[in-house]
Amino acid sequence: MKPDIRKLVTFKEVIRTEGGVALDVPLIKCAVAAVFKNPYAGVYSEDLSELMEYGTYLGHYLTDMAVKAMGISAEEVHSFGKGCAVGLDGEYEHAAATLHPRLGAPMRKYLGAGKAIIPSVKKVAAAGCTMDVPLLYKDAMLIRSHYDAITVRVLDAPRTDEIMAVVAFSSGPRARARISSLKIEEIKTWNGMD
Repeated sequence: MKPDIRKLVTFKEVIRTEGGVALDVPLIKCAVAAVFKNPYAGVYSEDLSELMEYGTYLGHYLTDMAVKAMGISAEEVHSFGKGCAVGLDGEYEHAAATLHPRLGAPMRKYLGAGKAIIPSVKKVAAAGCTMDVPLLYKDAMLIRSHYDAITVRVLDAPRTDEIMAVVAFSSGPRARARISSLKIEEIKTWNGMD
C-alpha cells in the first residue's frame, strides 16, 4: 500500500573541507523526506497497520531516491538513519508505526547490509520543525567515527493532518573523525565487539 504523498524533498551535503583541511574524499550525506496524508489524523485507532504498510513502501522508495541522489552505489553507503515527524492532529505512535515495524527491512535489503540498528528520531510537531536524523555505521553500532546526523527541515510540513518520513545516509565517517574507536576492519558482530 502506498501513502498519498504530497511532496518529496531531497537534502544533500557534500563536505569537502573540515577545520580548514581538505578531505581526501568528499563526504556525502543525503536525506529524503516524504510528506503524506496521515490516515489516522484526528481519529484514535488501535489498528495502525496502514502506516506499517506505508513503511514497507517508503523504505525502498526513499532509499532508492537517496542513494541515486548521492551518486554512489548502494555498497558505498556507510551509514543510515531514519526519522518521522507527525503533524499536530496525529500521535507519537503514528511515527513509531511508520518507522519501526517495516521501514528498515527494505533499507537493509537495498544496501545489501545493515546488521546494526537503524537509529531514529520521531516527534509530533508543527510545520517547519527541524529534525536531526541520527546516522550510524550500517554493520556495527560501536564504530564511533560514524556517529553523525543530518538536519532536515521542510517549511510547510508536516501539516496538521500529515506525516513526514525521512531516510538518511552517508558515504563515510564524520569529516576528520579522530576520536578513538573500533575500526571497521575490527568488526566481529552486529555491535562490533562480541
